[in-house]
Amino acid sequence: MGNSEDGEKGDKQEPLKRKAYESELKELHAELVKVQLWAKHTGAKVCVIFEGRDGAGKGGVIKAITERVSPRIFRVMALPPPTEREKSQMFIQRYLPLLPAAGEIVIFDRSWYNRAGVDRVMGFCGEEEAKKFLAATPFVEKAIVESGVLLLKYWLEVSEEEQTRRMESRIDDPRKIWKLSPMDLESYSRWYDYSRARDEMFEATDTQWAPWFVAQSDDKKRARLNIISHLLSRIPYEEVPREKIKLPKRQKPHGYVEADYARHRVPARF
Repeated sequence: MGNSEDGEKGDKQEPLKRKAYESELKELHAELVKVQLWAKHTGAKVCVIFEGRDGAGKGGVIKAITERVSPRIFRVMALPPPTEREKSQMFIQRYLPLLPAAGEIVIFDRSWYNRAGVDRVMGFCGEEEAKKFLAATPFVEKAIVESGVLLLKYWLEVSEEEQTRRMESRIDDPRKIWKLSPMDLESYSRWYDYSRARDEMFEATDTQWAPWFVAQSDDKKRARLNIISHLLSRIPYEEVPREKIKLPKRQKPHGYVEADYARHRVPARF
């Protein structure tokens, strides 16, 4: 599987201006709301997986998708390390209860593909375990798809230079320092180990029923717009008929006087 989609721009483009980005994103958000209403109306089940290198921008894409929709329908899953009990289970087992029910869109911020990536590269599983996972996963995903789930898998790819720039920017930024754990630093040093693991993952799990879609994410704004646009193109949603909304009249006070109920107020510091 290659690292480009049909129609991908080959030449480096100028950075997208914020005004243009926000204008495009606003239109895409309106379509995502339509997806939400359609899923709730039809009982559709959508599962979206985001994988990629550290610093590739998965969190930003997920935030862009979910910031204008209901978290009760667009549910984001980012699992902690497995418990001792979960370690003894079939690897994919703890993810299965989190798959969407009718009317839900579940987004995995990393997924069962941890076994093919970080677990394999960092030595949390053996080579035999990783290969068994890669052999079994297409069949598990086929069962998921045949159960009625629309499964979409995205890999965000970032260049070595841009990954370095983003990782360095986290060092002195108190908002981002939590993203630099010892394991993140160790992972950063293993660029080509991750490349080999990614290539084998694509080879084994890029199937007709659950293909991988790759997005180059050096330009974060363009990546977000491209991914959301592509996501919308893969979901067969339709606009659900709705009655025009009109606000009702408020009730009259009938003698009510506002009480000084707030004994503890938040200071107006700004």
